[in-house]
Amino acid sequence: MYVYQQIQEAIRIKKILLEQSEYIEKVAQVLIDAFKIGKKLLIFGNGGSAADAQHWAAEFSGSFYNRRRPPLPAIALTTNSSEITAIGNDFGFEYIFEKPLSALAQKGDIVMGISTSGNSKNVLLALETAIQKECTVIGFTGKTGGKMKNLCHYCFCIDSTDVARIQEAHELIAHLLCARVEQELFENKSYTL
Repeated sequence: MYVYQQIQEAIRIKKILLEQSEYIEKVAQVLIDAFKIGKKLLIFGNGGSAADAQHWAAEFSGSFYNRRRPPLPAIALTTNSSEITAIGNDFGFEYIFEKPLSALAQKGDIVMGISTSGNSKNVLLALETAIQKECTVIGFTGKTGGKMKNLCHYCFCIDSTDVARIQEAHELIAHLLCARVEQELFENKSYTL
C-alpha cells in the first residue's frame, strides 16, 4: 500500500506540473535568451540538491539529448570541495555559495538556487547577491516557497512537503528546461564530433 500511495502522490504532483507547462516554457525561454547572448548559468543547493545542481550543470555544459552540440556555460557551485571547506571554515557555512557566486556572476547571468524548504541560509544569501549583481534568479523549492520565493524572478514551488517528491519534480522540470534549450538553440544544425 505504501508504494502505491507514493506513486499516486508523484502522479498528482506531475499533473500539477502539466498545468504549469506554459510557465516551464516561459522559464526555458529565459534560459534560451541568456545563452544566446553569451550569459552563463550558475546552480547550487545542499545535499540532494547539490547533486541535482551538478547533474543539471553537466547536462547543459555536456549534453542532454544532442551529443554533438557545443557546450553551454553552466557551473555547479557545489563541486569544489577545497573552496567549500575553506569558505565554510573561514567565513561560515552560509557563505559557501555566496562567495563563489559573487566572484563569478555577472549582470544578465542566470542563477538557479535549489532548496526544498526554501529556507537554506546559504542559498538565500547567494540569491540576495545574485539580485544585487542583476542576475535573473530561478528558484526550485517546495510547497510554501519559504523565504526563497520572494528572492526569485521565477520560482518552481512544488505542491508537496515530501522532500523526495519535491526533488523528483525538480528533476523533471530541469530535464524539460534543458531539452527545450537544446531544441531551440541546436535543432536542425549539424556538428562534427
